[in-house]
Amino acid sequence: MITSSANPKVKQVALWQAKGKERRRAGVFLTEGFKMFEEAPEERLREVYLTSEALEKVSETPGMKEKLMRAGYEEVTPEVFRKMSDTQTPQGILCVVERPEYELERLLTVPRPLLLVVEGLQDPGNLGAIVRTGEGAGVTGIIMSVGTVDIFHPKTIRATMGSIYRVPFVWAEDLTKVMGMLREKGIHSFAAHLEGKRYYDSFSFREGTAFLIGNEGAGLGRELARRADDYLKIPMEGKVESLNAAIAASLLMYEAHRQRNGSSDTLN
Repeated sequence: MITSSANPKVKQVALWQAKGKERRRAGVFLTEGFKMFEEAPEERLREVYLTSEALEKVSETPGMKEKLMRAGYEEVTPEVFRKMSDTQTPQGILCVVERPEYELERLLTVPRPLLLVVEGLQDPGNLGAIVRTGEGAGVTGIIMSVGTVDIFHPKTIRATMGSIYRVPFVWAEDLTKVMGMLREKGIHSFAAHLEGKRYYDSFSFREGTAFLIGNEGAGLGRELARRADDYLKIPMEGKVESLNAAIAASLLMYEAHRQRNGSSDTLN
């Protein structure tokens, strides 16, 4: 059992929690909680740390005990675990997971892709919610600008609730070039924009579709918005001018899901 917060492994995990650059250098991200351990791809589990209380709980759960035995683990004291954890009420189990690698070309060649193109999003919770909702709505990939918040930020990981393991994503140095690639592949791009004349449910998203999602405060950059194939708008009442980025993305993704899953409703 690791009993000291001066242990090199403990210090390393604490550094990964605090520094995105160190996580990138090591090619890892961190997850916490029983659900995140249970859903983690076994082949990508590098290290598992847990308290004796968490170990007892895992040992009583069929399947999880066997997975833990195969993965290997280090037991730590509750005090040490709190040094390693990023949560206020830790569950007592933490995993170091190898980062997945995806290719942009592969995302663009999926039949009838449903993509999100994310520019400059800064809130980890928003990005995590988008990833989680994206899985639920059937999104086939997420393309992010390099200025977007780190998808492996601990708060983003928590907000994905496990979807980080299953939703493909890539970063792009230049999203304007990506827009050209989308057009070449016949993928139609849509931007929620103040200049939109038609409501989002009046468009068809049944074929290859990409929704552009911008920064929480500034929205989409002018150059990226200019390259969208269509502008759409979301109904607003009262004095509300815009929605939270994750909420807006959810509305668009689930309209696409509705259309693609046999709804008999006629487009407006």
